[in-house]
Order: sequence, then structure tokens, then C-alpha cells
Amino acid sequence: MQYAAMGKVLWVDLSTGDIREETIPDEMIRQTLTGVGLAAKLLIERIPAGADPLGPDNVLGFTAGLLCGTGAFFQGRWMVVGKSPLTGGWGDANCGGNFAPVIKRCGYDAVFFTGISEHPVYLKVIDGKPELVDAAHLWGVDALESEGKVLAEVNDPRARALVIGPAAEKKSLISGIVNDHGRIAARSGMGAVMGAKRLKAVVMAGSRPVRVHDRARIKQASQKLAKWLDSAAWLRTFFTAGLLGFTGTLMRKMPGVIGMTADQYKLGMGKYGTTSTNVLSSESGDSPVKNWKGVGYRDFPKKTHSDKLNPQRLADRETVRYHCHGCPFGCGSICDVDGKYKIRNTHKPEYETCCAFGALILSNDLDAVFRLNDILNRAGMDTISAGATVAFAIECVEQGALNKEDMDGIDLSWGNAEAVVTFVGKMIDRDGIGDLFADGSKVAAKKIGKGSEAYAMHAGGQELPMHDSRFDPGFALSYVLEPTPGRHTNHGYQWIDLFALHKVFKGLPKTKPYYTTKTHYHPDGKPELQAVAGQYMQLINAAGGCLFGAQMGGHVPLVEYLNAATGWDYEPEHYLQIGERIQNIRQAFNFKHGIEPLRDFKLPARALGEPPLDDGSLKGVTIPFKQLSENYLRRVGWDEQTGRPTPEKLRELGLDDLIDDLYPNTPGE
Repeated sequence: MQYAAMGKVLWVDLSTGDIREETIPDEMIRQTLTGVGLAAKLLIERIPAGADPLGPDNVLGFTAGLLCGTGAFFQGRWMVVGKSPLTGGWGDANCGGNFAPVIKRCGYDAVFFTGISEHPVYLKVIDGKPELVDAAHLWGVDALESEGKVLAEVNDPRARALVIGPAAEKKSLISGIVNDHGRIAARSGMGAVMGAKRLKAVVMAGSRPVRVHDRARIKQASQKLAKWLDSAAWLRTFFTAGLLGFTGTLMRKMPGVIGMTADQYKLGMGKYGTTSTNVLSSESGDSPVKNWKGVGYRDFPKKTHSDKLNPQRLADRETVRYHCHGCPFGCGSICDVDGKYKIRNTHKPEYETCCAFGALILSNDLDAVFRLNDILNRAGMDTISAGATVAFAIECVEQGALNKEDMDGIDLSWGNAEAVVTFVGKMIDRDGIGDLFADGSKVAAKKIGKGSEAYAMHAGGQELPMHDSRFDPGFALSYVLEPTPGRHTNHGYQWIDLFALHKVFKGLPKTKPYYTTKTHYHPDGKPELQAVAGQYMQLINAAGGCLFGAQMGGHVPLVEYLNAATGWDYEPEHYLQIGERIQNIRQAFNFKHGIEPLRDFKLPARALGEPPLDDGSLKGVTIPFKQLSENYLRRVGWDEQTGRPTPEKLRELGLDDLIDDLYPNTPGE
């Protein structure tokens, strides 16, 4: 019997009500682990080419990583997978919270849904006994309230639930799936798939143990990690919001780029979570400003605007730190908010949300950020895409593509936070002008026309995150060439620094504490490190790992955890090849469904510095994307003109069965 994995997945046909188990061969788990790896292998085979993402042929899956439930630190993530209605290709979204181990305690590595229910239902699985339950009474209820109601109905203290809110019910292409009262698997539009299937919730409870080969070894490795995390914790006292703002200003004025280190990262994250970068990023150039056409220190200056969104102001509203399953760190928080919006027991907004409703739209209204975060959590809508779509809408008004009458009388303008709150509410409800923008900026721009496509900041339909590709050229590549485009959770130069890949895998060059401007923007790029970083992230996602753990500079002993949990004795490079295999399956999925990244996931001109900004740390920067992409594609073994995995690469990874889909006239031998 396989250690760590449960060896079974559950299939639910919502059209017929049929529920069945499938046993997964041990060899498949050795090839892809579980999590996103197992899902990619199953779904590329079972979702037919051309399937409607919102139709019955699409498969919606919820997966737990191989290390979830084993006691390993930072290994508690779940993923939702399927064909994305937002991009038309591979879709996945990663989330924390406490749902992942419950999947395994019920005896499964994943749960998959096909078909479409005639009426709203939820899946209930208690101790391995699955059943579909009528959910008509929950349809239209917000995600947080729905989660409370479905857990009350199940009445089992072990239970955890995934739910959708009204945005997903209305099939918003920028909707996600919620657990733990506001933690959202937000990207790829997977909430719309769940809404289209009329699946309101998945609630599970079980007590089956997750077998591991050497629990003592896992515990020992975790104790060593905990010791490092606690080391120098006293320095957090000096790690103030003012120091972070000063560092951002220093980075803006320096003729180069400071490399990030794990020791700095753990101090900032340990004190403030992701909001530690709120001011630092808007000052340094990492944050996109004014829909990617502004300059932080000029248009969103620290002393008059971004200081109001500094991490200490958010921390002042914290009531308790929030920990996902298996996390010793607790980078999140639960907050109470007074002021013009009174909110209780709400999740603290992350950096991405603060920037999307801060620097991106030139708003310094912290109360509004909390309000927007709360209503979007309740609706189950992605705050990144929502904020980027608002910025696009503001520019549409500014440029005359829409007028105040078109906007239902809303004075949507830069910095008008109250108008933004009203507008986002209409997006959630698909009310009036909100319906035009409820599916994101790409769909809206296509309907509006009038040149508005130029200020819709997305890649393949997915709104770009709050990390400027002109500041980090590595993100320019991952925003386009990752199978799920426009995502900051894959790989960029900043992540390469924090991953410290040379400590994990043999023969890789060390990162540096400082890069000159010429080195940072060199057209040759960092293809080897970036290729490994992308493969490493897929290994992490298959294990159920957290990006923030990966950014601890190699201190999270992923390979040791995997060997201890499974009883295998693989070298790090063997595991890296598993990540590479997963990466190639996901990319092959896109080509099977007619998606070519260099054609379909192009970055907007602004994101490449065309034309370049005239001021600030990114002044004059234009990304040499063609040369960067060719070098990267050559390194990963994908065609330099299209991004298609080559037959040679597929054979090398034991994926001969995919060659026919990608190269119909090439023997798959």
C-alpha cells in the first residue's frame, strides 16, 4: 500500500447522480505525485478537446497534495482544477485554509465532478459515505453565510466545507471558491465552473489516518525548521512599516536591484504577512500604479497616500493571527474594523488586494479596502481581477470610451473609493453596468471597443497581478508562458532569489545580493534558474506545499519530507523531473484545447514598457521579451516559436501518449 497517498479518487456525475471510486495505480503517483500532478494527468485524458468550460464535459476537481495530513510544515494546500472559462486552457487555483487534509481523511486524494445538476446541490461525504444533498435553500446566499449553514446542517465538528457565492452562481468568469470564511481559490475562474454545474458546496468529514513511512523523521525535520523560523525573531521589533517604506525608497533611487533573502522575508512575513510589502512595493516599482501607466512616488506618493495603507495600520485591526493547516507561521489575520464600515471577524486583506484597490486605482482609503475585501470574499470573486477590472473601467471613463450615463451615474474616477465600492457591488450582482464588467476586462473590452483593449491589463483573459513585469522581467515570462497565465504564484526573479534553488538542486548558480540594472534587464535573462523555478513550483503544488514556505530559502525540507512520508529514496533531481513532467502535461493540455501562449496569452504593451515610463525606478525600461522567451523555451524543451512541448521532451519525460494530441503526424515511439 502506498504511503502518504490514499490511492483513490471520487468521481461524481452531477447529471445522473452516479458516484463512484477509482483506484489510482502506485506508478501514476510515483510519476506525478497527487495534487495538481495527478489532476493534470487525469484531466488531460478525460476532458475532450473543445469542451465548453461551463458545459457538462468539463471536469471540476478538488485535490489534496501528497504531503497534506502528514505533519509536514507548510504542506496544507488544496487546489481546484479544470478547464478555465477565463483563458480557455488549463485552469487551477491554489488555496490554504483547512480543507485539504479532510479530503484525505475521507480516504481520497481528490474529488472530481462531471456533468451539470438540474438543480442546486452540495456533496456531503462523511466517513467515506458520499451523497448529493439539495441546496436550493442555499442558492443566492453569500459564501460565508452558506459555509456556516452547510456546516450546521452536517453538524460534525470534523467537517470542513468549500462553497461558492453569488458571483460564481451568476457564472462570473472572475469568481472563485471559498473556504474558512474567506480564503479563496480565486484565479482561473473556477468558481464559474462550479456555479455552472449548480454545485453550491462540498462538505467533508472523516477520520481515516494518513499513513507515512517515517513520522519521526518528519517531526525531526519540522522541529529544525521551527527553530530557524524562531531564530532572530527579536529583530521583528525593528522591522517597522517605516523601515519597509524607507527600503522601498532606497530601492527606487538605487542604480540596480537588491536581491531578496529568506532571512529578511521571514521577518517581514512573520510580523505583517503579505502586507509587509504594501509601501515597499509601491515605492520600489514592484506595484503597478494607475492601471500600469503611473509612477508610484509621483502618482501614489508614500507620504500622502500609501502610508495610509502601510502594514501597521492593517495590523492595528488584527484580533488574532490566522494559520492554515500545517503552518507554523500564521501569516494571515482575522480583523475587526470600525470607521465608516463596521466589519467583524473578517480576513485581513492581502498585499494583492491592498494594491489592487490602492496603488492601482490611486486610492488611499483603508476602510474601503477592508470593505471591498469583505464583500468580494462573500461574493466569491477574485480581488486581483476585480481590482484590475475596476482600474480598466476607470480608464475607460477617463479616455471617453464610457461616460457617466453609461456608468449608471457612478462617478468612477481615480481615488474615488466610495464609487468603487458601489461599482464592485454592481459587478457582483450583474446589475446594470456591472454586468458588462462581471467577467473581467478582456470580455468588457471586446464589448466596449473604442480602443479600450489597450488598457485592459490581462494575459489570455486573466488580469495581471500586482507585480510589475517591468520591475521583474521574470514575471513577464511566467505571465505568458505558464499554462495558467497572468499569475504571480509561479516564478519570477524575486522568487528565484527567495527559493535559493542552489541549496536544493545540484549545479545551479547562486543568486546575488545585488544586481546592476544592466544585469537585471539583460536580454539573455536567467533561463536555467527560471526553468527550474517553474518546475519546482509544480512539485510544490503536487505535494500540497505553500509558496511562502518555498520562499524560505530552502529551509523547508521538501525532498526530505517527501522521502520520509513515502519511504522512497529519490534524489532532489528526480523530484524536480516530476515537477517538469507536470509542467509539460499542463502545457500540453493548452495545446490540446487550441491555446498557444505566444499567440493567445500576449502581454499588453504597457506591461512590457512599450512605450516606457518617463519617471521613477522603471523609467526607460522596455522588456526584451522575444529574446527572454526564446532562451527560456529553449531551456525547457518547448518550441521557441509557439511554446509547444517538443516530441523529444515528451519522450524524455515518459509522456509519449501525449505526442499524438500535439503532433498527430509524429510517431509516439
